[in-house]
Amino acid sequence: MTDLAYLTVADAAELLRTRKLSPVEYAKALLDRIETHDSDFHAFLRVTPELALEDARRAEVELMRGEWRGPFHGVPYGLKDIVDYAGVLTTAHSKILQENLAATDAVVTQKLRAAGGVFMGKLSTHEFAIGGPSFDLPWPPARNPWNRDHFCGGSSSGPGSATAAGFLPAAIGTDTGGSIRNPASMCGVVGMKPTYGLVSRRGVMPLAFSLDHVGPLTRTVRDNALMLDAIAGHDPLDPGSANCATGGYTAELGRGVKGLRVGVIRHFYTRDMKADAEMTAGIEAAVKLLSDLGAQVREINTAALGDYATCNRTILTSEAFAIHEKWMRERPQDYGALARERLMAGAFVRAADYVNATRIRRKMADAFHTLFADMDVAVTASSMDPACRIDDPQAIEHTYARQARAPFNVTGSPAISVPVGFSKTGLPLAMQIVGKPYSEALIYRVAHAYEQATDWVKMHPNENRSTKMYG
Repeated sequence: MTDLAYLTVADAAELLRTRKLSPVEYAKALLDRIETHDSDFHAFLRVTPELALEDARRAEVELMRGEWRGPFHGVPYGLKDIVDYAGVLTTAHSKILQENLAATDAVVTQKLRAAGGVFMGKLSTHEFAIGGPSFDLPWPPARNPWNRDHFCGGSSSGPGSATAAGFLPAAIGTDTGGSIRNPASMCGVVGMKPTYGLVSRRGVMPLAFSLDHVGPLTRTVRDNALMLDAIAGHDPLDPGSANCATGGYTAELGRGVKGLRVGVIRHFYTRDMKADAEMTAGIEAAVKLLSDLGAQVREINTAALGDYATCNRTILTSEAFAIHEKWMRERPQDYGALARERLMAGAFVRAADYVNATRIRRKMADAFHTLFADMDVAVTASSMDPACRIDDPQAIEHTYARQARAPFNVTGSPAISVPVGFSKTGLPLAMQIVGKPYSEALIYRVAHAYEQATDWVKMHPNENRSTKMYG
């Protein structure tokens, strides 16, 4: 069971392709694990065993015929519950949509089904991807598998929790101000926010149209690249979709970092916002390792973290309120308190402030992209702190905004969170690697080189592991 629980997508794909592992056996093992353990973590809002076994049986028959659709053929996955799967509820973890049956698949769902994936169910989210972790909703919030008393990050909380807990090898999340990278950071997994427009958002409940991204969460960098290969692509019916070549995201894995130019945005976590000492030490050790591996590392400066955060917040709250205005007027009592409070903030943003924020955003993005004339990737913090307790509202409110993810929603840049160790109490630490638009393959190259030089990917919750920080 444990061996199957922590199979990588890449390893599972080879076992499935060569028929050394049955898709049905694999799905049943993970369904049993979910049934046994998810009552502790609430990663799933609804498990779909009938659909999973139907997908698995279909995959098995095709493999017996010698038909192989690619690396996701027979591989289980889950969807954050703002992503549509036809015939399954999409609730956005909210009372308002608790009877909302999806009529069609989201584009990412279509792509994963076409790839032969095995759909396991809908995963927890913060309410409408903004209000959480909340205890006043129809379903409880997800918890951190490394310590269930701690926050697992959000808003893609279920995807982060499920992948870390060994319930799924891969999941789909969304990211508007950091909501893929936050749970990746908190849960010790890999989360990629691709370039804006690289992955279609059609069929995904929006939070802020100009900031929303869809992307993968997995336990390894290679798996993340494989999943992005499966879901990226132009969608002419998504007005934000980029019409560009996609795929080949594993092409540069294994090439190492020798000679690559790495810029460290150190002021984000040492001056603009002082990170927890253990988080800083983890990031600095990772930067040193990249240098030891042959990267050319130097410190760089960008706009202040607070300027990016203000820009992101102004745009996000304005666009989110515009989406929710009707329900906020007619059904405010049906929102959880956190979502209602965060959405209401957008009602008080002046039109002039929103317009000015969009103008400033373009200037900030252009200035940031210009930096890549002299570097290949940038490295900085993701979260400033390890996960806090989930039952401490003040700690959550304090730490939730202590992050350096929002800048890259403003710029639209691809950005990945990867584990860099553990705190002395055994909670994950993480760093962020960022690139210029459409440089996902290069980001994966750097992340994979770091991952291969460390043992963090081999460590799993509640199993024998060292909590030694860097070694």
